[in-house]
Formats: sequence, structure tokens, C-alpha cells
Amino acid sequence: MASLSSINALQASVAQAERQVQKDQVRVNQDADRLEASRAQLVKDKQTLADNQRESNQAQATQAAENPTPAINLNSAIENPPRSAQQLPADLQPPKPQVNTLGQTIGQYINVTA
Repeated sequence: MASLSSINALQASVAQAERQVQKDQVRVNQDADRLEASRAQLVKDKQTLADNQRESNQAQATQAAENPTPAINLNSAIENPPRSAQQLPADLQPPKPQVNTLGQTIGQYINVTA
């Protein structure tokens, strides 16, 4: 036969277990509510993203229609420009002859045979 103290201990354990089950059930309900709110927010965010992408695509199409990008001619990029269009950097260009007041270049006065 079961003693009174073991029955009381068993009832206390059952009551504690019921309280724990109720707490856990409250947590489960709260988590379910948060999950549902998150799903609803996800649906809203997906719709907003789709709307933004559609508007962006429309804006790009409108801009492309208004301002078409010029075609690039790669042939002219590969060909050498004419000599008249070519220029050397300043440090590689030969020095310009210096002219005195009589219009003579200084090189005429230098004795190169000496």
C-alpha cells in the first residue's frame, strides 16, 4: 500500500509537470505567432522587392530608349592614327631650334670642326 507522503509527492510532481506543460504551451503559441508574423513580413518584402525590380527595369528600359548608347567601332581603336595625329610626349620631342634676334639659329655659330 502506498503511503500518504508518496501520494503527496506524486501529486506535487504531477502539478509541477502540468505547470511546465502550460508554460511550454504558452511558448509554443508565442513562437507560432512570431512565425506567422515573420511569414507575413516575408510575403510583404517579396512583393516590395518584385515591385522595385519591375520599376527599376522599366526605368532602365525608358532610359535606354531615350539615350541609346553609341555603338563602339573597334576598328578605329585598333588602327594606327595618321602621322599628323600622332604626338610624342614632351620629354621625348626634339628640342626646338633657338633663334637669335637676326633670325639665325645658334648652331651656326658653333665651330663643329674644332
